[in-house]
Amino acid sequence: MKKVLEKILTFFAKLILKKYQPEIIGITGSVGKTSVKETIFSVLSFEYNVRRNIKSYNNELGVPLTIIGSETGGRNLFKWLKVFYRAVKLLFFNDKKYPEILVLELGADKKGDIEYLLKIIKPKIGVLTAVSEAHLHTFKDLKGVLKEKEKIITTLDKNSIAVLNYDDENVMSLQDKLKTKFLSFGFQAGADITAGELLFSGLEQDFCESQYQWECKVWGTSFKVKYKGSIVPVFLPHCFGKQQVYAALAAFAVGIAYKMNLVDISEALRQYRPPKGRMNLIAGIKYTLLIDDTYNSSPLAVKAALEVMKMIDLPEGKRKIAVLADMLELGERSAEAHREIGFNVSEAEIDYLITVGPESKLTAEAAIEAGLAKDNVHKFEDTERAGKFLQDIIQPGDLILIKGSQGIRMEKIVKEVMAEPEKANELLVRQTGEWANR
Repeated sequence: MKKVLEKILTFFAKLILKKYQPEIIGITGSVGKTSVKETIFSVLSFEYNVRRNIKSYNNELGVPLTIIGSETGGRNLFKWLKVFYRAVKLLFFNDKKYPEILVLELGADKKGDIEYLLKIIKPKIGVLTAVSEAHLHTFKDLKGVLKEKEKIITTLDKNSIAVLNYDDENVMSLQDKLKTKFLSFGFQAGADITAGELLFSGLEQDFCESQYQWECKVWGTSFKVKYKGSIVPVFLPHCFGKQQVYAALAAFAVGIAYKMNLVDISEALRQYRPPKGRMNLIAGIKYTLLIDDTYNSSPLAVKAALEVMKMIDLPEGKRKIAVLADMLELGERSAEAHREIGFNVSEAEIDYLITVGPESKLTAEAAIEAGLAKDNVHKFEDTERAGKFLQDIIQPGDLILIKGSQGIRMEKIVKEVMAEPEKANELLVRQTGEWANR
């Protein structure tokens, strides 16, 4: 049935694109796709009529549904008939409000996924965020991942533009394969668009007994962007992390490709909010602050999150706690990757480590080997026990990173220790639909 739906949706999507001819921005990579999609949407919406994928509509069903402008019908035949009706209506009547630009995230968890989606769409701009070890149970190794992801930029024609992460050597290794010009972004000198003077704000507040002290000031990340000698300040409210800065830099590249003013791009990014579960800042119980990075996990993403933890200076006596769960779908690399994270935990100057899942026991063991006190490392098999333990040990002023693959459901721990659990549906991932009952 799924194959039949794929063919029907693909048929409609191709016809709709042929009729309305929106410009398409395609985005893929091992990490950061959704954040990049959202930053680009924020920037281009400043001047254009733009649509992007909702939720995780980045596969063979989700991309055509985004083109049609409908949500999935799930298991409901009547809802699918409404989707088809909408598609037919778009073809037989002229929708003057149809988007000028489609910003489409393209997912790939097996060989051929990107190639399939590129038979539906023809991007004007292709964005490659980063390439790392992910879905190794199907791709086998990093070369397999790179070979699949590279198609987003290597298949672009000479009139298109590639946007590349300059700091990722795997991405930049593809530049000789390009048939088109490209814009690069990153922190390293040599990128076309660079970021510097990175600061995290909102953590220096004194404790407020009458309210959560973290609400005393707007949290966020500030930095400066440089392009061709021009420098503009940028502030991303309510989010931390270099990964969010990378997403903003990718949006700058796309905005520049559309000849937008740097100041306008910076202003548009003030409206950006990080997607749920991606380095979101949430007030915790006992006057703590949570970094909710529970959407998914991979070695590169965990290392990036730990790097952020290391960069944040807390008041004397306050602790940094990392709650890390298994990184799934790493195949034969799993044991080695989990051990590596343990050494990264030590390098990030984490005071307390809590792990969840069988593979993450290796992370705990490696962290102890690297010098983290054994009494400050605790291992759990499930999120429920880990969440209750965390609730018992946290103290006012603690900064707590919570991260793991989506199959582990680490958002349950966030819900356990967030100051306002009644806002879970608004702030956390996987709170509705089939996930809510798991």
